[in-house]
Amino acid sequence: MSVDMNMNILIVDDYKTMLRIIRNLLKQLGFNNVDEATDGSMALQKLRDKDYGLVISDWNMEPMTGIQLLREVRADSKLKNLPFIMITAESKTENVVAAKEAGVNNYIVKPFNAATLKTKLSSVLGNF
Repeated sequence: MSVDMNMNILIVDDYKTMLRIIRNLLKQLGFNNVDEATDGSMALQKLRDKDYGLVISDWNMEPMTGIQLLREVRADSKLKNLPFIMITAESKTENVVAAKEAGVNNYIVKPFNAATLKTKLSSVLGNF
């Protein structure tokens, strides 16, 4: 299975600098169709309005957190199979377990680089 490098990717983070960093890393890896949302509810609206091949979301956001967004995505019949990668500054075991239970495909701990992102993307989407 080959990865569609033209697929739409939604990155969700309430911190503009982090959005820019993730967008730049994705661009380095060859993904150019990247949309942004600054919280879970905005992300959910975008996900319902457009087809995405991947969501990369921060965990800590207000008012809707990344884990709440993940649960909403998994509960939605149209979105439930959407690949979802969670980013967090904390690698607490209970967070990893909660994210796994909620149906996350993979998990990235900040700080990370393009190589880490590529590894995680490959494990979720297949090699590219």
